Amino acid sequence: MFRVGIIVASDKGAKGERIDQSGKLIAEIMTENGYKIEKTVILPDDRQVLAQEMIDMCDKLKLDLILTSGGTGFSPRDWTPEATLDVVDRQVPGIPEAMRYESLKITPKAMLSRAVAGIRKQTLIINLPGSPKAVQENLATILPALQHGLEVLKGTAGDCARK
Repeated sequence: MFRVGIIVASDKGAKGERIDQSGKLIAEIMTENGYKIEKTVILPDDRQVLAQEMIDMCDKLKLDLILTSGGTGFSPRDWTPEATLDVVDRQVPGIPEAMRYESLKITPKAMLSRAVAGIRKQTLIINLPGSPKAVQENLATILPALQHGLEVLKGTAGDCARK
């Protein structure tokens, strides 16, 4: 069972001025798909704060997967992709490319997503949008390949070639 951390980037959520729906939805979907939620936090949209939490989840908790929600748009306070790039060793561009590709079938606004994904040591970090609807759509896109990718990262599965 893969261990997951969830980081919600929301100034209002961190102040208790908005009820988190996306983080709860991520936890529900991931639990239903056999993942174990180890930690969920709601943090302000602050690049350094977000990066430090990612580092802690990777290096101290040694989680397998971190899913972020929010902070991927054009707002001056949206810094989640930059925080992610600050901490990853290797990028995984196919994941956000697939999410944008599928989301573009639903709305042209999907092209405005700046989400990234990457690997820090043995942890995969994926940026998801902030809206619950978009979270659900994006997780539906990545879940079919996610377990295999994590197995390869952890060394418990072989390559991705078809037999």
